[in-house]
Amino acid sequence: MSLYLLALAIAPGIAICFYIYFKDKYEKEPIKLLVTSFVLGIISVIPTLFLSWLGSTLFGFEPRNNDFLFSLSSCVMGIGLVEEFSKFIFVRYYAYKKDDFNEPFDGIVYCVMVSMGFATFENILYVAESGAATGWLRMFTAVPMHAAFAVIMGYFMGVQKFFSKRLYAIMGLLLAAILHGVYDFVLMHPGLDLSEKGMGFLMSIVLGFYYARKAIRLHLERSPFK
Repeated sequence: MSLYLLALAIAPGIAICFYIYFKDKYEKEPIKLLVTSFVLGIISVIPTLFLSWLGSTLFGFEPRNNDFLFSLSSCVMGIGLVEEFSKFIFVRYYAYKKDDFNEPFDGIVYCVMVSMGFATFENILYVAESGAATGWLRMFTAVPMHAAFAVIMGYFMGVQKFFSKRLYAIMGLLLAAILHGVYDFVLMHPGLDLSEKGMGFLMSIVLGFYYARKAIRLHLERSPFK
């Protein structure tokens, strides 16, 4: 893999990490904790691979199946839930417990860091296999969408910790998993024609970014350090 391709694969995830870091206006997180979260995101590939294998073995998940409902459930549970859960456990049982997780926006910060670790590793594999065109396409689609799902999951995690809302972290996980699965379903289901895929793809991106931006704004407004 050339240096150019490696840089192309790494750049979007790192850029998003910096974007979220600088969005954290009032009480920035320790760099060491952010880097650790990013590395844990890379490690989250391991439970993802295991759970994907388990889902395929036990339930026969096949996202490209011609059956509409089976393809949708395969994408939501076999891809969306598996990947988001694998990221979720590292945030919930590592960063969430830290004293530095001390404002609602931190849920977004740590979820994005873990998610970008996962997405960057995944992106390296895709770009190594398929080349620069895939890298440029994923720079504006798959990697930012991973971040959007993470923002939404992190929003609910912040609400749970600071507003005593039980099960909100699980709600955030499930919502992120559904959005992730629908996004993949639009791209992968063979029963959708090109125009339907294009429309669904565009709607997924627009809605994902809209709700992610709204979640960021709401938590910044709630910061006790404002």
